[in-house]
Amino acid sequence: MTLPTQLVLRALLENPTEELYGLQVSSRAELPSGTIHPILARLESVGWLESRWEDADPHEQGRPRRRYYRLSSDGVIQARDALARATAGRSALRSLRPGLAGGSGA
Repeated sequence: MTLPTQLVLRALLENPTEELYGLQVSSRAELPSGTIHPILARLESVGWLESRWEDADPHEQGRPRRRYYRLSSDGVIQARDALARATAGRSALRSLRPGLAGGSGA
């Protein structure tokens, strides 16, 4: 799992029942929107995310409609599990090769 995907999942897991639109996810994950939208699409395609378009009229709002994302109930479980595995993998790599995976040394 890529680091940007992990950051998006962490942002969504801060409050799993909260709906966030793309720029909110981007801000919380500290990633550009061009990076997060393919990740959101991929997570939705595998069933980890649910999305919906807001009902607001873009002309009245003076901005484009927003698409809101939220982790599905299965997605919450899958995301937590995937992040735990990714964290464990990095820890194991650091202990074997301290100069790799952001570890100190070398």
